[in-house]
Amino acid sequence: MSPEVTVQARRKGKPGGQLVPAAAPGFEVVPVTRPAGIVRRAMTTNRHIAGLIAGGLVAFVRGREAEGGGRGLRFVPLRLAALLARPFVRRDLVGQPFPVQLRRRLELLGPTYIKLGQILSLREDLLPGAVTAELRNLLDRLPVVPFPDFAATVERDLGRPLDEMFLWVDPMPCGSASIAQAHRATTREGDPVILKVVKPGVRETLRRDVRLLRILGRALQAVVPRYQPQRIIEEFCTYTLREAEMRLEADNLETFAANFADEPDVVFPAVYREYSGRDVLCMEYLAGLRPDAPEAQALSEEDRQRLIDRGAGAIIRMLYRDGFFHADLHPANLIIVPGEPDEPPKVGFIDLGMVGRLDDELRRTLLYYYYSLVMGDAENAARYLATGATPGPDGDPAGFRRDVREISSRWRRAASFESFSLGQLVLESVRRGARYRMYFPVEMVLMVKALITYEGAGHLLLPGFDVAEVSRRHIRAVFVQQFSPIRLVQEALRGAPDLVDAMVKLPLLVTEGLRFMERTTRKKRENPLAGVRGTILAGFCVVAGSVLAASGMRWPFWGALFAVALGLGLRRGERP
Repeated sequence: MSPEVTVQARRKGKPGGQLVPAAAPGFEVVPVTRPAGIVRRAMTTNRHIAGLIAGGLVAFVRGREAEGGGRGLRFVPLRLAALLARPFVRRDLVGQPFPVQLRRRLELLGPTYIKLGQILSLREDLLPGAVTAELRNLLDRLPVVPFPDFAATVERDLGRPLDEMFLWVDPMPCGSASIAQAHRATTREGDPVILKVVKPGVRETLRRDVRLLRILGRALQAVVPRYQPQRIIEEFCTYTLREAEMRLEADNLETFAANFADEPDVVFPAVYREYSGRDVLCMEYLAGLRPDAPEAQALSEEDRQRLIDRGAGAIIRMLYRDGFFHADLHPANLIIVPGEPDEPPKVGFIDLGMVGRLDDELRRTLLYYYYSLVMGDAENAARYLATGATPGPDGDPAGFRRDVREISSRWRRAASFESFSLGQLVLESVRRGARYRMYFPVEMVLMVKALITYEGAGHLLLPGFDVAEVSRRHIRAVFVQQFSPIRLVQEALRGAPDLVDAMVKLPLLVTEGLRFMERTTRKKRENPLAGVRGTILAGFCVVAGSVLAASGMRWPFWGALFAVALGLGLRRGERP
């Protein structure tokens, strides 16, 4: 299908009247080139790193001189080093502060590093505020590949000509990110869809960059361990490699749809598996409004209140019930989907390539934290938040709890979106972690982003709404469901195999304990009841393990193992 045919089809009345613009002008088109080899890529990366170090030194000396602190003999070596480094800094960057130099270097290095910068912009718990603020200005409308290369990628991945699958494909992209670009299309069945395609060569570039970044992370960890570079880079590599697999995004969409099957007011794009592959994702086109669109403000107050309530329920459910949430949530990915003529509008989520997963322990900790927060319990909120962090070698958990308790109490006294919102409170609490060497998993930071995005969107729809009040009902429902009898029984059944295993081994342990008692009581001892004591303790450990299994803790195997170890220890300790 040629670009001329698709443009002509569009002019004849193919899909074009929608609430979200089909395509926006201004995309830079770049030709597809062969990805650089790892040696060449390493040289390019090293050159930019060296330039960044030199530029950072120049910026540091210039800043000290501006503050009046660049005097004295001790400062002479730094001034001399900055003078020698200056020729190695790009002319357009030599006069810029370090955060600006970092952003520009990441943009020059290409898609992988732009994505890295976008992740770094969220790590306000680790990086200085000036750096994260500047990284938010990274390019968000990246160059696109020419349409013939886009079409060729689709045909190669799906093994069929474009004309056999689609009546119409828009040659103008409707979005372009670091990994993929998206075009509108219409299937042969007449369904409006979005084609999201991984750009040619991006996956190979990602793999090479990931190898280099991991080496860089290990090196930086030895130099600046305070900022946890190895941990940040490893998190980035894991998330980014998964985002380049369109099959995984298709799985994400279907998982979200299944999790919200009982919520008709929360929608996700349907996946067209017959038109999807490793590099191509074909999904339903959801026509909708952004929360900041004028049409959204024109909705009735009842509809806006309903949307805010449904949005709060959806995000709380993702985070604290399912532990599976949209990790790249921003206003463009949260849309208002018009309902049928007699139905209210719905909440829609799109672009679900990046998802967060919370394990059971972290999910429960964050549930208790958020519950305590919206219920006004600052003491327990601080305690649960500290539990979710990992203290560094010189960490101060007690000081961190005191600080979080103080700002949580202050939020309760003056909670408003303009002055100190709930999202700002959580973000500030996480940010304080760096001061006390308390490090949070990336899932915690992504959770904060989701909360802030929702709160900002809600404020656009209904200025001045109380996010805590809206959240209470939903968080209570999740909290009650967490401890419902049915769920407790389900948790107990999850440990049933371990319980059966412990019960099978129980007679053997008791028999061995009795034999041990019989042997030890025949020997001369100062305390004739020593052997009985060991047997009783061993039996107690086995019974305790069985009780723990019945409560769903899944510890019977370890309880049995501990019983054996205790029996052997007592046996050794009771030898004459």
